[in-house]
Amino acid sequence: MVLAQKSNILGALSSGLCLIHCVFTPFLFIAKSHSMACCEATPNWWGTIDYLFLIISFYAIYVSVKTTSKKWMKYALWFSWVLLFFIIINEHFSFIHLAEESIYIPSLSLVVLHIYNSKYCQCSDDKCCSSNINLKQI
Repeated sequence: MVLAQKSNILGALSSGLCLIHCVFTPFLFIAKSHSMACCEATPNWWGTIDYLFLIISFYAIYVSVKTTSKKWMKYALWFSWVLLFFIIINEHFSFIHLAEESIYIPSLSLVVLHIYNSKYCQCSDDKCCSSNINLKQI
């Protein structure tokens, strides 16, 4: 499957789009508040994009950690994803107060980690990878 072979590119792209989504959200709300003073502040479809990015990035990390040659990379990718997940869930349910900018840290770290992983941490043969899957079958 081509998608599984390009999981780092998918992960970097998904995290990058998530970052762009997060950066432009305040500008969207400012523009909307100036154009209309009624209705809900956040469109439903805009909030669900967060969950779509989480699902795509979960898949990308799941596949990427199977083919990375560095053990620390697995932990870094999963830690960044869990942090992103917590921040997004916290935004929707307000468990604790966090700065709006806190979401940039895990998003940007996922972009950087996926790019680094794709350039420097890929297995050159089936023996270096942590799982027993055959890379040619993916």
